Order: sequence, then structure tokens, then C-alpha cells
Amino acid sequence: MTSTTSIADRFREVTLFGKWIANTNFKEQISDLSWEQASISIHGLNSVALLTFHVHYYIAGILNVFRGGSLDIRDKYSFDMPPINTQEDWVKLQNQFFEDSEAFADFISQMPENQLNAPFFDEKYGNYHRNIDGMIEHAYYHLGQVVLIKKIVQQKS
Repeated sequence: MTSTTSIADRFREVTLFGKWIANTNFKEQISDLSWEQASISIHGLNSVALLTFHVHYYIAGILNVFRGGSLDIRDKYSFDMPPINTQEDWVKLQNQFFEDSEAFADFISQMPENQLNAPFFDEKYGNYHRNIDGMIEHAYYHLGQVVLIKKIVQQKS
């Protein structure tokens, strides 16, 4: 197995199907929530929907660079989620998250090994490997929040 395949699998574990590190993943945690449950903010915490949007924002932004585009994401916009007012809105966000996560992982697995050490968009952002690892760590960080918030929401429902 190549390094890029291994890294792509690690990314898929946190977003789509893994259970090795956290015994769960984003897809498993968010797929069974209604839009109302996903939108609840308890004790001033971010909602599951907002955390899903936030993680997807960065996945989509880095994926844009992978595809040859510019780095347009900014931290100050990473929580600017459009309103979720229906189940359709929630499912659309989930599907974008899942589709872009798979595309992100596919890009990594097809990446030449030497690209991992190449500068990511601009040298000040480090290399591809650092940014991919950062995305995996970022997703795990927020997955932990999602798990806890989901438990609180389901207890109150």
C-alpha cells in the first residue's frame, strides 16, 4: 500500500466509514438525525449541523486546491452556514459532505507520492501532507463534539 492510499483511507475512516480510532465516523453519527435534531444548539454549543457545515467548508476548500483552484477558504467564514429549515436542506448538506469527502480521499489516493512534500498552494501553508493530516485531525476533533452533542440532543428528544 502506498503512503497516499494509506492517508486516503485514514481520511475516509473519520468521514465516511471507519471505526478504528473513534469507533465511529461522521457519516454514522449524522445520518440518522433529523434536521430538527441536527439544528439544536444546547448550552451555547454549536449544533451538529453547524459542525458538519464547518468541517465540510474546509474539505471543500482544500478539495478546490487539489483540483487546481485557488485557496478561497477563510476561518472567519467557516461557520457561516445557510439556514437548515427542512429535512431536504439537511440531507443536501450531508450529501455534499459525503460526496466531497469521497472526492477528497480519491484525490489523495491518486496523488503521486512526491506531491505529499510539495508546497500546498503557497509555501506559507506548508506541504500537502501537513494539510491533509491537519484535515484529518480537524475532523476527529469535531467528530468528538458531534458525538457528545448528539447524545445530549437525543436524551432531550
